Amino acid sequence: MNYFLTIDNGGTNTKAIITDQQGHQLAKAAFATKRISPQPDFQEIKLTTLLADIGHVIQEALQRAHLSAKQLSAVTVVGHGKGLYTLEADGKIFMNGILSTDSRGKRIAAKLNKRVEQIYPISHQQIMVSQAPVILRWLKEKQPENYQRIGYILSNKDFIRYLLTGKICQELGDASGNNLINLSTGNYDRKLADFFGIPEIITKLPPLIGATDFAGEITAEAAKATGLIPGTPVYGGMFDIDACALATGVLNDQLFSMIAGTWNMNIFPSKEQAPLASGLMNSIFPTGENLIEASSPTSAGNLDLMLKMLLADEIQNAQDNGKSIYDYLEMMLESTDPSYAQLMFFPFLYGSNVDPDAEGAFIGLQSSTTKSEMIRAVYEGICFAHHYHLDQLLKVLGHPPLAIRMSGGACNSKQWVQMFADVLNLPIELTAVSELGGLGGAIACAVGSGVYPDLQTAAAKMTKVVARYEPQPTATKIYEQKYQVYRSLLKALDGNWTGLSSLQERLNDHHDR
Repeated sequence: MNYFLTIDNGGTNTKAIITDQQGHQLAKAAFATKRISPQPDFQEIKLTTLLADIGHVIQEALQRAHLSAKQLSAVTVVGHGKGLYTLEADGKIFMNGILSTDSRGKRIAAKLNKRVEQIYPISHQQIMVSQAPVILRWLKEKQPENYQRIGYILSNKDFIRYLLTGKICQELGDASGNNLINLSTGNYDRKLADFFGIPEIITKLPPLIGATDFAGEITAEAAKATGLIPGTPVYGGMFDIDACALATGVLNDQLFSMIAGTWNMNIFPSKEQAPLASGLMNSIFPTGENLIEASSPTSAGNLDLMLKMLLADEIQNAQDNGKSIYDYLEMMLESTDPSYAQLMFFPFLYGSNVDPDAEGAFIGLQSSTTKSEMIRAVYEGICFAHHYHLDQLLKVLGHPPLAIRMSGGACNSKQWVQMFADVLNLPIELTAVSELGGLGGAIACAVGSGVYPDLQTAAAKMTKVVARYEPQPTATKIYEQKYQVYRSLLKALDGNWTGLSSLQERLNDHHDR
């Protein structure tokens, strides 16, 4: 039996997951991704202690699986897309990593997006605030000393793979989702760097590899930090949305993959590319097809933050009683219905999928509004944000999928999954393995090491649907009314958020004096 280790570094949690060649998840261990927010719009991660932290969860996962490091057949890394991870020319770390929820470059992104038609025929990407080229442009303007020190530009999982192998390379799918790749040639393109005003970076982009390519071996230094065995093979790995799509068996446009985690991700593989007018993103899927993507940081991460804001005492009381706040929330969702919360929540705490200046907001607060109503409105608002992206995908595809294969933290709540089915008016299917990033990584390892001949075969052997949620017509009818109000409010506010954003900047400047 082959055993595969996937390190899954997301914006919320970093996990070590052990999976066998049949797709069974044997064990996992995790720690909260150590976000740093030095000022508004900044979301960073300290890199100098990352390998040691990962080493702890690797050992914990091995103990839980009752395996030794010697029994691992291969290792790979799955990570959040976009963001920026850099090294000096000699491979040394000199600055924090920048997460995909970072929005410091929103002014730059908004300005460049007005000319996106100049590069869309090359990268087939919209411009997003957390893409590496946007952040690099920001560094060039605001932190030129750091910009000048950059020797290599990497994505999240490629940085972690470097820590494990000492080899510097970048996986194609991740790079293509970061506005760095010409989708026709499958290579970097100088015209993209020129467009973003950062022509210097073209020489800082490392060699490209595929998701299932052999990418190096665990070094003696990495083995010391992690407990892994030197020489263990490491494979390319992938962007987490690619991994989740593969792990849920989404290999064509008959099914959609939806990730409700830190990010709101909605995707399907296609032989075609989405046009500029769709507002969608295209990248290169590990199978070689195009991955059509509608995404934004408007998903379950918003719930985590709102719980901390509104239910701090309740969270502590739950812990004191040996329970989780989510146990109580599940009961709340089960005992209420779509008519319970009579207010709207915009899940824009980390960025929006509409106006780039839009902020998180409740609309419809009344003197009688309770915390429970507010929290239910948060759950619903996140579903509506996914609905907004689903509308974009359906407009391009022209027909609804047979079902949506869902993954991410929201899947831990049966009531929330049912709410998604009701809001979207489509069946939601869940697969057997909870950690789909880990399974996607294991699929890459299984193909890379020759256990299976290709990704399609590996996915068929290693994935299994275990639950299906059908939409409930009565609930769907109410949610459709709510969603139309949600859309109308967004339309009314479109273009009117700038004044608030400018005011916040002035007040921050005044406060810092």
